[in-house]
Amino acid sequence: MLPSHGQLPLGIRLPDSSVFESYLAGRNQPAVDALLALHAADRRRAPTCIWLHGAHGTGKTHLLQAVCARASRDGRTAAYLPLPDVIDLGEELLAGFGELAIVCLDDAQVVAGREQWERALFRLHQELDERGGRLLVAGSAPPAALPFKLRDLGSRLNGGLVLTLQPLDESEQMAALQLRAQLRGLELPDETAQYMLRRLPRDMTHLYAVLDELDAASLVAQRRLTVPFVKEVLERRLTP
Repeated sequence: MLPSHGQLPLGIRLPDSSVFESYLAGRNQPAVDALLALHAADRRRAPTCIWLHGAHGTGKTHLLQAVCARASRDGRTAAYLPLPDVIDLGEELLAGFGELAIVCLDDAQVVAGREQWERALFRLHQELDERGGRLLVAGSAPPAALPFKLRDLGSRLNGGLVLTLQPLDESEQMAALQLRAQLRGLELPDETAQYMLRRLPRDMTHLYAVLDELDAASLVAQRRLTVPFVKEVLERRLTP
């Protein structure tokens, strides 16, 4: 069965926060522009395959899910598939996805070197190419650096658009946190954001998770995200 608009296979759903509006692009604006072009009037000029790679926390998953969310909003069929979560179900899982407008595959490095999965991915690419669909793939490295055994697949993946995502610098991380807070209806003062960056790992995935926790705590306590309150919440996290 094909996934419907907004509904992902295996009961997975897109987080409401994973949209283009909540992604602070910074130096990754060219990559965001390339993905937004998939939804523009001249999207037929886009390559069949776009490959995203970058360090952990640079937003690969966020952007794949944002593409799906935008496609769903535009009334186009799309699916997001986190490959590490489904790889044990077998490569037959990809059957039928070639009929969609956009297919997003996350953490594709896990299928490199697995012959049956590589063949299924090659068929999916071929089906999307023939129907005018698009394949978006995220991986830990560019396709040329991964151990794909099927030469035709490697050639097609390398022949698409390969985009590198760069980590945000400190000022961009602060702006990203404040943007996420604003979209959640929170005010995150500069001094509080700076305190979080000094006290927490500089990983946006982790920082966003802490912000979610602070949001819930502030709602319960009816307090603003001041430095004393954030310090209190963070210290409680460390208490056994």
